[in-house]
Amino acid sequence: MIIATSLALYVERDSLIHKMDPLTKIMYVIVSIAITYILPVHLFVITVTAITIALLIIGKVFRKIFPIIILSLLLIISIIIVQGAFHQSNETVLFSIGVISFYKEGLSYALLLTLRVINMLCAFGVLILTTKSDELVERLIKIGMSPKIGYVILSVLQLIPQMRATVGKITDAQRARGMETEGNLLVRTKAFIPLIGPVVLNTLNDTRERAIALEMRGFNMKHQKTFLNETKLYRYQGIIQLLLIVALIGTIIWRLFI
Repeated sequence: MIIATSLALYVERDSLIHKMDPLTKIMYVIVSIAITYILPVHLFVITVTAITIALLIIGKVFRKIFPIIILSLLLIISIIIVQGAFHQSNETVLFSIGVISFYKEGLSYALLLTLRVINMLCAFGVLILTTKSDELVERLIKIGMSPKIGYVILSVLQLIPQMRATVGKITDAQRARGMETEGNLLVRTKAFIPLIGPVVLNTLNDTRERAIALEMRGFNMKHQKTFLNETKLYRYQGIIQLLLIVALIGTIIWRLFI
């Protein structure tokens, strides 16, 4: 399975994170998210989040994930308002805005949830932005995952970049026909509505054509399949995976017995 870089969220960089095993990155996503829920201690969650952000910086892709964090501010603000004012354990009033009072307990819990959201977004960013989607799916298939499930994962990873490319092409075509696509909010809204239909139809048509092409290439054949690329050997992958497992088990033990 080969995909053009333009149709993936992968960002080409020369970094240690890019050279890591995709399976190790998947394990990091799972472990880093799980341990923030297993051990809900602020300092611990802050540390995990800082490590995840550090991996993005080392991978030279933090600027790519930053806009997504900004977009999640609406969710974060709603968490702060709801938990700060209405959490069930609220007792200590910190400040009031009008008739709404915000409590220490609720804001503390809101901070914990906010850190978890940011860590989750950044952890998935480490995986998606530093891993080629075809390499990721190929590694999963080689360890026993169904090729059909791999195709679904690959399609999901391609969906947003593909729709973005389609929107660009259709926008250029409409602009060439004289449609105004730039200007104030009203002009952009009027231009956006005629784009919805063609974008959706083109995306569905591309998906159908891809499915037909795979069927013609024997995608559903029961025979054992071969791979174009040889399995890469990643340095220190065993050690890193062992450390992640130890971190997960250690967190569980800490929560249960300490």
